[in-house]
Amino acid sequence: MSSLTQPATAFRQATADGYSLGGFCWRHAQADSQRPLVIINAATSVRCRYYSRFADYLFAQGCDVLTYDYRGIGESRPHSLRGFQASWSDWGRLDFEAMLAHAAAHFPGQPVDVVGHSFGGCAVGLAPSAGQVRRVVMVGAQFAYWRDYAADQRWRLFGKWHVVMPLLTRAFGYFPGKRLGWLEDTPAGVVHDWATRTPRYEQRPSGRGLAVLPFAQVKAATLAISLTDDPFGTVAATERLLGYLPAAQRRHLRIAPVDISVDEIGHFAFFHDRFRENLWPIALQWLQEGGLADGVPGTNIS
Repeated sequence: MSSLTQPATAFRQATADGYSLGGFCWRHAQADSQRPLVIINAATSVRCRYYSRFADYLFAQGCDVLTYDYRGIGESRPHSLRGFQASWSDWGRLDFEAMLAHAAAHFPGQPVDVVGHSFGGCAVGLAPSAGQVRRVVMVGAQFAYWRDYAADQRWRLFGKWHVVMPLLTRAFGYFPGKRLGWLEDTPAGVVHDWATRTPRYEQRPSGRGLAVLPFAQVKAATLAISLTDDPFGTVAATERLLGYLPAAQRRHLRIAPVDISVDEIGHFAFFHDRFRENLWPIALQWLQEGGLADGVPGTNIS
């Protein structure tokens, strides 16, 4: 799942504060101002290569696609993470914003759509230029308020992500997630944002430093897909994030594994190739049309 597929090419883009981000581009040879450009915002500490099969699928369906790594992760990782400065807010207001700048410079006139996984959905609303996004598909999107975790796993997840993770981060100067098999290694500032036990984004450490939250600028047609067996993307967590997008046309579709005749989906598997025929077309239809046909799997929550 992590190997890149053709015809992706590597690119780099500087952020407003001068940091160089790495990513991959799927671009059709023939320019077309009507062709949508889809930017994929990754989950926290998940490498952009994880989404390569999904990007390849979107490319085959007529989209240009960008994937990229936030600062501190994957293609955008520095030599050392110890003492490296990065936060969730940086990932949105600087890194995703840089992708919007890249889109304007290299794909002028093309409509810009976004697929945001987990925190990647939240990142959409942190970019100052978020108002230029046409359509958004969020999958399992939220910003990890611990009381929103699924009740049957809440205390286990609380212990893992809100106790163990910050303790290890304090000891190492970053979170050594890779050696634990949990996530990619993660900058300390991102850990502090995640582990803070407040229900409001503006009360997270990096959120407190923002003079203005750009969420209200998002006017995109927004589909939030949540999965019933995803302990992070519960109804409460998804609706909490959607509440930050008052100007967007919002729809929350909740899908159970039984709706597509499988045993499990969870927080990560939506982007696995095995869901090419039953989940990916839902995202594609929203990106293409800004709506869904009758009979799509799942239950409408809002």
